[in-house]
Amino acid sequence: MSKKVTLKQMRYFVSAARLGRFSMAAAHEHVSQSAITNAVLDLEAQLGVSLFERLQHGVSLSEAGRAFYRHASFILESVDEAMNLTTQQPISGVEGRLRVAASYTMLGYFLPELVARFKRANPRVIFDLIDLDLAQMEQAVQADEIDIGVGLLSNIKNRAQYHEEILLRSPRRLWVSPTHPLGQMHSLSLVQIAPYPYIMITIDDTPSFTEKFWQASGLEANYVLQTSSLESVRGFVGQGLGVTILSDMVYRPWSLDGKKINAIPLEGGVPDLEAGLFWSKERDLSLVADAFQRFMVYACVK
Repeated sequence: MSKKVTLKQMRYFVSAARLGRFSMAAAHEHVSQSAITNAVLDLEAQLGVSLFERLQHGVSLSEAGRAFYRHASFILESVDEAMNLTTQQPISGVEGRLRVAASYTMLGYFLPELVARFKRANPRVIFDLIDLDLAQMEQAVQADEIDIGVGLLSNIKNRAQYHEEILLRSPRRLWVSPTHPLGQMHSLSLVQIAPYPYIMITIDDTPSFTEKFWQASGLEANYVLQTSSLESVRGFVGQGLGVTILSDMVYRPWSLDGKKINAIPLEGGVPDLEAGLFWSKERDLSLVADAFQRFMVYACVK
């Protein structure tokens, strides 16, 4: 029997694989959760294998799923690049130097695959890719030291002075061990979270942003650890030594030592993460920078 796999099914599968939850994939693809579930079930039926291991709070790829993911990702990227060849303003075949700065989070969890795709389509582009925090990025954009900044737009103090493109909205949830008193809740409020030890990640202006939503609620977090290491956060949360509130973009359902981490929805009061590109309103983008900006929008927002 011939197999009939659609690009839509592949896209839904890849989203579920990347995000680790069918519900998150549904929100990312702007469809119902049942659409994601049915697409995955149909793929599994046609392939005769289980693509995911079903966990209590999410999914992880099986061995067969990891192999299929590599091929599905390549196919989807190839289709995107083929479609781009027909656009009136191509975003492939440009050349020149491109100066991009990005935050720790965006460099580690968002940009690598996208930069690789852009480089494949534009092999003569020379990247100057710099790791800067948000304040440094703003200064570099204003001084014309970089073309584009890639960071958490929701943390920029004066967004009106920049052109920007939002590429990702990622809900923030409570990360917690399944054995923690809050670990099996379906949703939580800040009032319920406040009494428990809280672990603060210090990268990407997270402390000041975190303080804002705690203060707005009239509550105080019970800080027991502040660290710039995301793996340390995962390790302490996985061991049940504290909780934290972070976005789905950096979520992974286990720590380095193999401890499970649940991500529980929050009941208001904590804004989604908004990430994307920003650049100066005082200068036009170069040809290569404009191509990169349009490529990122096409790849992330389409």
